[in-house]
Amino acid sequence: MPLERDEGEYAYAGQLILQGIPPYELAYNMKLPGTYYVCALGMAVFGQTIAGMHSTLIVVNSLTIFFVFVLARKLFGDTAALVAAASYALMSVSPIVMGLATHANQFVVLFAVPATWLLWKGREENERALIFMSGLLYGFAFLMKQQGVFFAVFGSFYLTLDGVCKRNVPGTIKTVVIYGVGVLLPFFCLCLLLVWQGVFSRFWFWTFTYAHSYVTTLNWREGLDNLMMHFKRGFWPSAGLWLLGGMGTLLGLYHKTLRAQTLFIMELWLFAFLGTATGLYFRSHYFILVLPAFSVLVGAGVGALQNHLPSRVPVFLMKAIPLGLFALGLGFCAFYQRELLFRMNDNEVAEVIYQRSPFIQSTAAAAYIRQHSSVDARIAVLGSEPEIYFYSQRHSATGYIYIYALNEPQPTAGPMQLDMINEIESAKPEYLVWVGFSTSWMPWPPPDKTLSRWAANYIHTYYATVGVVDTSSGKITCFWDTNAANYGGPYGDYISIYKRLDSADSVALSKAASARK
Repeated sequence: MPLERDEGEYAYAGQLILQGIPPYELAYNMKLPGTYYVCALGMAVFGQTIAGMHSTLIVVNSLTIFFVFVLARKLFGDTAALVAAASYALMSVSPIVMGLATHANQFVVLFAVPATWLLWKGREENERALIFMSGLLYGFAFLMKQQGVFFAVFGSFYLTLDGVCKRNVPGTIKTVVIYGVGVLLPFFCLCLLLVWQGVFSRFWFWTFTYAHSYVTTLNWREGLDNLMMHFKRGFWPSAGLWLLGGMGTLLGLYHKTLRAQTLFIMELWLFAFLGTATGLYFRSHYFILVLPAFSVLVGAGVGALQNHLPSRVPVFLMKAIPLGLFALGLGFCAFYQRELLFRMNDNEVAEVIYQRSPFIQSTAAAAYIRQHSSVDARIAVLGSEPEIYFYSQRHSATGYIYIYALNEPQPTAGPMQLDMINEIESAKPEYLVWVGFSTSWMPWPPPDKTLSRWAANYIHTYYATVGVVDTSSGKITCFWDTNAANYGGPYGDYISIYKRLDSADSVALSKAASARK
């Protein structure tokens, strides 16, 4: 399946890291760079390809499934562990949470789930070394993406509450301090690394200054609308699992032997949900953060039903009925999504999930650039499609790999546009790609037209058309070189590729096009 734009960002940043180029030097974004480093590691093993990225995702998701199993087994037993692992396995690849694509949230839970297991185990055994390790893993979860901080806060909240209940204030303070050192250590080391690499100021601006503007844009009414839209779309496929999770919560709170574990997972779910609420956008893939806790509650529900059905029910039915209900719920979840999960091919899935986004078209545009340019050529993409940089294996002439920040109602949008213009004019990229899809600009038309007006004049003055990937007819049609120069112009969704007129080939193309006109 072609990479979508977030995957393209992680892939391109990981590719640059493998080339010795630090984050935020050639690619600006508000996310913390942990996911970039993990993707770089994955591509070092599996290759700098689509398959390499998705193989990395498979490994990450498989490890998380295993950790969900370990956590549920520790809290609720073997049956709950198997059910929780199966629940997470299916829900985490669901198109409802965009689980077929590589997102930072999958890397957050990769570290947060084993951290939660260590937190419970360390508290249970009163072993501060385990609690320190728990904090360390929560710290790595934060490095994957800012929302990971909610898991770290959960750990601090749980340890503090547990200490207060035990009336051991001095011991609690010492434990929380040890835990806090573990949480902060990865971030401290990252800051030292970025200072040494000379990109700390840019890192801080994008991941904290601009990120703060991004998460304070929407109001509560808009956020509630976003939440309800996702809930309506995602509830029915997993309605049976929601029912079992609710039963697990109620039964766990009712029975004293399960109450502490149930409260622990409920608190985890609450803080994970706060992570999904960051900025009130409630994007589909944010809900990956709540899936581990939710899956464990589903497992707890099945396990509790097995142990707490009326005593007159035969033993084999006590074991079989809850598992049968779970099989129905999981089976319906898979059946509801059968077309996407089992029947459609890769491009069909991409078209259904990412309607009116140029992810398939980007592969063709990048292939042309890679075939017709040297490895040291610089390119610029006017749009939010960083996957083009990754596919073409060419460096960006500007660090603004997304246009979104330049169109948002935030105070630095105007200066960002001017900065992007300056970077492109200074680099004089050999190829310039115009992405005409509105989803790549958002909003379209942009509120500030400085960038689009500059681009029209800059392209007309210095570049010639060498490629067009057009979808105005409802299907993808590619025009290259002289055919692109003859093309009357795309209407609607398209990608145009321009080559700088400094090149002799481009000059010839421009003259030929002028003669024909």
